[in-house]
Amino acid sequence: MKILIIGGTRFLGRHLVNSARARGHEITLFNRGMTNPDLFGNYVEKIEGDREKDLDQLSGQWDAVIDTCGYFPRIVRMSAEALKDKVEKYVFISSISAYADFKKVGINEIYPVGRIEDETMEEITGESYGPLKALCEKAVQDVFGIGSLIIRPGLIVGPHDPTDRFTYWPVRIAHGGDVLVPDSPAALTQIIDARDLSDFIIRLVEQNISGVFNATGEPLPLGTLFETCKQVSGSDANFKWASVQFLNENNVAPWSDMPAWLPDTDEEKGFARVDVSKAMHAGLVISPLTETIKDTLAWAFEIPADHEWKAGLNAERELELLKHVQ
Repeated sequence: MKILIIGGTRFLGRHLVNSARARGHEITLFNRGMTNPDLFGNYVEKIEGDREKDLDQLSGQWDAVIDTCGYFPRIVRMSAEALKDKVEKYVFISSISAYADFKKVGINEIYPVGRIEDETMEEITGESYGPLKALCEKAVQDVFGIGSLIIRPGLIVGPHDPTDRFTYWPVRIAHGGDVLVPDSPAALTQIIDARDLSDFIIRLVEQNISGVFNATGEPLPLGTLFETCKQVSGSDANFKWASVQFLNENNVAPWSDMPAWLPDTDEEKGFARVDVSKAMHAGLVISPLTETIKDTLAWAFEIPADHEWKAGLNAERELELLKHVQ
């Protein structure tokens, strides 16, 4: 198959290229050439351009396009309309954040999506990100109808993750000693290895499957995640479980200071319990957690020592908090 990828050189995009090439598909990348421009060498065709101004450069024909970096509905609609006679299927990478809320356990693909008062706004905030993704989905569906494929991932993890939202934990636990961890061992998260997600998407494209799919792993207890990190790295980590009350009192923010975790409130009780049964039935395969952690660590240990972490606590802040946690 001939597959066009909008983006393709960061995190999920690069894994999509690897998955597609491993299965013998011909890949074209369309991006601005600003991130990892030399990635993949001459093994893929590259068209350099801005999706807002240079869509006329897309003069080929493809079996599918995978849009990895659409955030604003106006621009996604432009892309879909420019490609409607050039591709058979439009695959849009959305997010479970598109849902209106997470008050329900077991949210499936027909749960209402979020709305935003000003649908023309083009600023990403905590409040606008999800509703804008939902509007991007609609833009694709308006143009491609039943030929569209919408993927709603949860927290994507693994090698080359630029957010550090998962990587922080394997690396911090590998360093050992007392480790401040949130809530309790039974608290849940949901993650998906970028390589599993990529393989799943490419298989759906091969089978010409359309529709909407939640795409993340099964609910995962933090205790299991952290103990597996310890096991894989062979560290002497000693977990210090900090209550939600302690974290709130000390202004330790969920998701950023304590990555991959949100407190289990009435408002968020469904966040780490999203229903992924549709994707599982369609062939989503989840790799062993040990494999994801091992490969994430192998990649992370190649990161320069002066890397400024985008998520997690710095050593000084964690040490100060550890003095007071019970």
